[in-house]
Amino acid sequence: MHSKDAVIAIYGPTASGKTALSLALCEQLDCEIISVDSALIYRGMNIGTAKPSAAEQAQVPHHLLDIRDPSETYSAADFQKDASALIEDIQQRGKVPLLVGGTMLYFKALLEGLSHLPESDVEVRKKLTDELHEKGLTKLHNQLQQVDPVSAERIHPNDPQRILRALEVYELSGKSLTELTKERHGQLDKPIYQFAVAPAERHVLHERIEQRFDQMLAQPFEDEVKELFARRDLHPNLPSIRSVGYRQMWQYLAGEFSYDEMRERGIIATRQLAKRQMTWLRSWPDVHWLTTGESDMEAKVFEVIQQPAKKFESKD
Repeated sequence: MHSKDAVIAIYGPTASGKTALSLALCEQLDCEIISVDSALIYRGMNIGTAKPSAAEQAQVPHHLLDIRDPSETYSAADFQKDASALIEDIQQRGKVPLLVGGTMLYFKALLEGLSHLPESDVEVRKKLTDELHEKGLTKLHNQLQQVDPVSAERIHPNDPQRILRALEVYELSGKSLTELTKERHGQLDKPIYQFAVAPAERHVLHERIEQRFDQMLAQPFEDEVKELFARRDLHPNLPSIRSVGYRQMWQYLAGEFSYDEMRERGIIATRQLAKRQMTWLRSWPDVHWLTTGESDMEAKVFEVIQQPAKKFESKD
């Protein structure tokens, strides 16, 4: 690579071929892979997440796989801290950090940094809640308009949760939510090469998603979720069980709908996820696009990384 201290990122919607490309690059570059996926972090969730196989993990070091039990949570701030430390460690050992995944919220936290907002305060929240009951929501929204007109414009007048939170932030910090969200900390201070891989046509991605889902069902995905279901300490509101595919299989096992409906809902939900991922990516700055399945993907990557990399600059 031209920029020796650079990081490489491979983005893409689900089922676009990110894993295959990353492993192919690792055959030619001395890389270690950092997973950027909010489902791959969970132990015992392998089939439904398309987790790299034991052979693939033996081929190249993978990080941030199997680091949480499905009963636990993992935030974008957790990822930012862990990924930043891993990048430093990998580079200090003379290797290239290769970020691979489709959880764009994690990428955003790492590359742009995070805002430091005050944690909720019981007394302040009670005071504001009492005001809500006494004065009504319209009065509180008008109050927000005075201290934070940008947030008041963005937050619907009938949304008490967000109105209360915005007023709470102002009372605790003396700054508006708008001001604080502009102050980001912990941005990745390294040059980065960014690639996105996706099929040229949407229908091709839809076909790949359907094929992958059917492959999961044949492996068998149902048995994997049955083991989670049988634990009795997990429930559908956990981030792990809300993962695409797991939620639908869980609902099927709970008797909410038929097997065929579970399959259909799972495929639709995965397509919706892919659409959201593509929407994020189209607005992402400085991305080099690659087409799923094209024979010269790796050559295009190597052509780009012969040029100087630059640090990430948000469009916001």
